Amino acid sequence: MKSYKFELFTSEIEKNIRDGIYKPGYKLPSVRQIKEKYRLSSSTVQLGYEHLMITGFVDSIPKSGYYVSIIRESQEQPSTNQYKPVVRDAIFSNHLALTTSLRMGRKISEFNVAAPGDLIIPQKLLLRTMQQVIRENGAGLLRYYPASGLPILKQNIVKQAASHQTRISQDELLVTDGALQALYIALSATCESGDVIALESPCVFSVLEVIRVLKLKIIEVPVDPALGFDVDFFNKACEKNKIKAVVVTPNFHNPTGTLLSDEQKKMLLNIAQRHHIAVIENDIYGDLYFQGRRPSTIKSFDESGLVLTYSSYAKTLAPGIRLGWLSSGQFMERAEQVRFSLGSSVSPLYQETVNHLIGGCSYDRHVRSFRMQLAKNAYFATNLLSTHFPENISLVTPSGGYNLWVKMPVTTDMKLFYQQCEKIGVRFTPGYTFSFSSAFDQYFRLVFADTFSPKRIEAIRQLGQRLK
Repeated sequence: MKSYKFELFTSEIEKNIRDGIYKPGYKLPSVRQIKEKYRLSSSTVQLGYEHLMITGFVDSIPKSGYYVSIIRESQEQPSTNQYKPVVRDAIFSNHLALTTSLRMGRKISEFNVAAPGDLIIPQKLLLRTMQQVIRENGAGLLRYYPASGLPILKQNIVKQAASHQTRISQDELLVTDGALQALYIALSATCESGDVIALESPCVFSVLEVIRVLKLKIIEVPVDPALGFDVDFFNKACEKNKIKAVVVTPNFHNPTGTLLSDEQKKMLLNIAQRHHIAVIENDIYGDLYFQGRRPSTIKSFDESGLVLTYSSYAKTLAPGIRLGWLSSGQFMERAEQVRFSLGSSVSPLYQETVNHLIGGCSYDRHVRSFRMQLAKNAYFATNLLSTHFPENISLVTPSGGYNLWVKMPVTTDMKLFYQQCEKIGVRFTPGYTFSFSSAFDQYFRLVFADTFSPKRIEAIRQLGQRLK
C-alpha cells in the first residue's frame, strides 16, 4: 500500500487515541509544532490532519486548533461483541404477522385483518370533517386535551349510548387510544398480576397478548358458534375458582360472530354480581347489526357498577381513527390513574373529528350504509365458501359484525391448506391464533369488511378447487 509522509505523525496520534492516552476533547499539537518536530512542510501536516478528520479521529475548531473528536465511538465500526442479540417471541411475531396487513397491494387478497377496507371507509366524510375541525380549532389542536377526554365528546358518547338504553355517567367515562387500550385499563383497574380471569374462547390474539403482558391466569369459557358464551360453564367455574373479572363480547363476538340474547346477558351479569366479579364488556361491534334493533349491552342491565364497557370508532369509521372509550363503573378511581399513566390525552384532532360526527347525523347515516354493505358481504362470503369449498365445512352466517368463523373437515391437513393459501395469494386468520391451546387448529376466520373484487372472488374459487 502507498505510504504518505504525514503518516509519520498521524499514526502516532491514532495510536494514542485508540489507547486512550488522548481523551475526547484533548487539544492536539499545532501545525507549527508538528512541522518542527517531524521536519515536515506545513502543507504535509495539514494533509495529515485532514486525513485524521476524514477518518473521524479529529475535529477542527476555527481559530483554535485540532482536537480529539468527542464522538469518536459513533465513527468507528461497532464490535460484533458490543451488543447482545435481540430476543423476540417467535410465536408472538408469527401471530402478529397473521393478524395484520402485509400492505402488498394487489399481490395478496387479505381476509385476515379485522378492519374496514379502503373502499368502505367513509374517506370523503372523514377528510372533509378533519379539514373543518382544523379550520375551526387551528393551533388549539396542538395543545394537550384533558387526560380523560374532551368533555363535549364524552357528553355525546353518553347520549349515543342512551339511544340504545345504555346508561353511562360522564364521570365514569374515559376516552382512550382505541379499544385495546381501554381493555388494558379495565384489566389493570380490576386485577393484579397472578389473578384469575374468565375469558371467552376462542378469543382474538390482541386480547390474549394484553392478558399475557399483565401476567393474569385464565379460565377459558367456550363460545359456541350457534349458542354463544357458555353461561353454565362460567357459573360452574365461578363456584370452583376465585375469579376477579370476565372478558366477554356479547354482541357479534370476534371471531364467531355470535350474539347473546338478553336472557343470556342477564344470567351472566347475575352470576358476576353473586360472586362480585367485574364484567369487562367489549361492545365494538354493537353498532354493526344487520337487522332489527341495535342489541342491548350488559351495561344496560347493571345497577351495581361491576360492568366496565368499552368500544371504539376504529371498527365503524376507519382503523386509523385511534379513539375508543371505557365506561369504568365503580372502578373509575383506579382506571383514571392507569389511563393517565399511559399518556396525557388522545389526539385532539381525532377527538374533535369524532365529536363532530357523533354530535350530528353524519355518523348514524354512515353506519346505516355500512351495516347494509356488511350484511351483503356476509351473505356473499357464506355463499362463496358454500359453493366452492368442500361440502362438509362448518360455518354460521353472523347477524352482525364482520367475521365469518369457518371449521374445516377433520381430514383437512391445515398446514397444507395454509401453504395453498400462500401460493394463491389468500390470507385468512388461522384458528390457532385465537387461543393459548390448540383447540381451534381446524378453524380459520374470514373478515368480510372489504369489497369482493373479481380478483378476491377468483382467489377463493381457486382455493376451493384445490381443496376439492
